[in-house]
Amino acid sequence: MDRRTVLKGLAGAGGLALTGLSAPAIAQGASARTLRFVPQANLANFDPIWGTQYVVRNAAALVWDTLYGIDAQLQPQRQMVESEETSDDGKIWTFKLRPGLKFHDGEPVLAKDVVASLSRWAARDPMGLMIIAIQQELTAVDDRTFKWVLKQPFPKMLYALAKNNAPCSFIMPERIAKTDPFKQITDYVGSGPMKFAKGEWVPGAKAVFEKFADYVPRQEKASWLAGGKQILVDRVEWIVMPDPATAAAALQNGEVDWWENPIADLVPVLKKNKNISVDIGDPLGNIGSFRMNHLFAPFNDVRARRAVLMALSQEDYMRAIVGDDNALWKSLPGFFTPDTPLYSELGGEILKGKRDFDAAKKLLAESGYSGQPVTCLVAQDQPITKAQGDVTADLLKRLGMNVDFVATDWGTVGSRRAQKTPPGQGGWNMFHSWHAGADCITPAAYTAIRANGEKAWFGWPNSPNTEKEITTWFDAKNLEEEKAAIGRVNKAALEDVVYAPTGFFLTYTAWRKNVSGITKGPLPFFWGVSKSA
Repeated sequence: MDRRTVLKGLAGAGGLALTGLSAPAIAQGASARTLRFVPQANLANFDPIWGTQYVVRNAAALVWDTLYGIDAQLQPQRQMVESEETSDDGKIWTFKLRPGLKFHDGEPVLAKDVVASLSRWAARDPMGLMIIAIQQELTAVDDRTFKWVLKQPFPKMLYALAKNNAPCSFIMPERIAKTDPFKQITDYVGSGPMKFAKGEWVPGAKAVFEKFADYVPRQEKASWLAGGKQILVDRVEWIVMPDPATAAAALQNGEVDWWENPIADLVPVLKKNKNISVDIGDPLGNIGSFRMNHLFAPFNDVRARRAVLMALSQEDYMRAIVGDDNALWKSLPGFFTPDTPLYSELGGEILKGKRDFDAAKKLLAESGYSGQPVTCLVAQDQPITKAQGDVTADLLKRLGMNVDFVATDWGTVGSRRAQKTPPGQGGWNMFHSWHAGADCITPAAYTAIRANGEKAWFGWPNSPNTEKEITTWFDAKNLEEEKAAIGRVNKAALEDVVYAPTGFFLTYTAWRKNVSGITKGPLPFFWGVSKSA
């Protein structure tokens, strides 16, 4: 029996006693005021600025608020901000906070807190780094007003402060925000609609969030990260279940209320249960990522990176993730979200057509590869990364590489991928991830496409041509110029192999039918979600 058959059989049993698996430690008969949620992965750390893992961003969106929030139309809307003014020359931005904003310790949110939070965020975020490069000063004018003075205009300022891609510009108390941005925070006092119950946090098992009574939601209707974040339950409990069959059985038995990302293999079983709703979680989908370390051999040589592209079969990767449903995936000869205005396949020939292992092996040999171990970090508790990792192990072996397969958890990948030490000394050569389609529509918030060396995302690609065309896109005067620039970004990023896209795919989300208010989007939105007994 293959893996898929086994999983379907286990989940279909419905009761864990039939599977031989240990039942999760969850009390039955949960209160209607407590929402039990199975996240995509373990919340191993909780600093949304230090790292970019979606699971951390998703939890952080409950605990910290932002000045602006991106809505379902991908437009920035005011959130903590009451008003903003821009000077005629576009160089001075003056922001005023809404009255009555409080942190979870009861202290008011002040402009000095915002200044410290934005400074820490900007040190780690690609758009933030762009702002820092032209910053003259960022200062608090009074308790509710702060000013950002630039040396030249930055028209996408509000988008930068609203974007949903990690790291988001979450607002923290000044004392926390003064933490070195390259070191993790240990104090989680927030500004958002829910408090983090640090005392109940058990990494690998559970994280708990409690409604913050003094949170002042906006009056507008909620839309993604914008509008009124009305929390309709008292507690949200994240129950970590890395085994999909266990999560499927728990959802069917009513032990949990919502499963963020059930694997496609188990969806038919869940759909047969009259008490469960199943739907595509985000129509904008995801882009699979084979991320290479550009600092060390073999992938510091573009020929080795291009050898991977020549041999890589996106169909193999996508079927490993989503199974046999062709409606759930597309080949992607590029980096941008399909069926969006700027989508381009320029330069994508290397990912099309029959895979050429002979040419790839020749190119790999030309790169100087001589059999050294290639350290692959593969999280086993995250179905998306595990599936990709299995395909990659086979791919690299077929290319003649000596694969050092590190089977680990997603939290460890998140920490280790930040290391710039050599692979044999705690570093790495490649890891798998994925990027939400909402983040990959333009280069603005697309962290993974940036190729500015030491300031780039993990792997630290250095592609001057890619960066040049990204700058051209930022300077574009109209849609036609934007499209042309995106085509050149796509081409340059493929030529230098900023990373290897493994394809475009959709994922499901599933919830009990006594839960209402779940909306589609690039992260689970808990505001507006309620649960009946």
